[in-house]
Amino acid sequence: MEYIVEVSRLSKKFYQNYPKKQYPEILEKETRAYACLLIKFNEYFICIPYRTNILHKNAYHFKTSKRSLSNRSGLDYSKIAIIKNKDFIENVPAVIDKDEYNETMIHIDKIVSEAVLYVDTYINHIKAKNLLHEREFIRKYGFSTLPYFHDILGL
Repeated sequence: MEYIVEVSRLSKKFYQNYPKKQYPEILEKETRAYACLLIKFNEYFICIPYRTNILHKNAYHFKTSKRSLSNRSGLDYSKIAIIKNKDFIENVPAVIDKDEYNETMIHIDKIVSEAVLYVDTYINHIKAKNLLHEREFIRKYGFSTLPYFHDILGL
């Protein structure tokens, strides 16, 4: 699987196009945008936000960072944004904790595989190629942002 990764943030233009009232599951902080791991995969970017406290299993949970010792920090797959428009990505790299960056890069193949599987499983369910049990689908995708990106995902 070929991919390119970088750490960045979504731009103001993204948040203008996906306002909180209309897209309530997209993460947005009043004062600053979430840092995210951008994965260039196929013809789009998978943007996985870094979060301080993730209470579900649909994520990569950090195990060795300082923040992970007091919180359940990680990369939240349920809040993935799918992006085609490069104007939706800030040109400057985002700043994240060095130890979380290091852990991300050490486990990048696993993170990319899990993120792509999370998106592909959703696509296959929606296309009725491989249906999940209703409870499993709700547990995994009940608060997901993926329904907002059906046009990019070809759904």
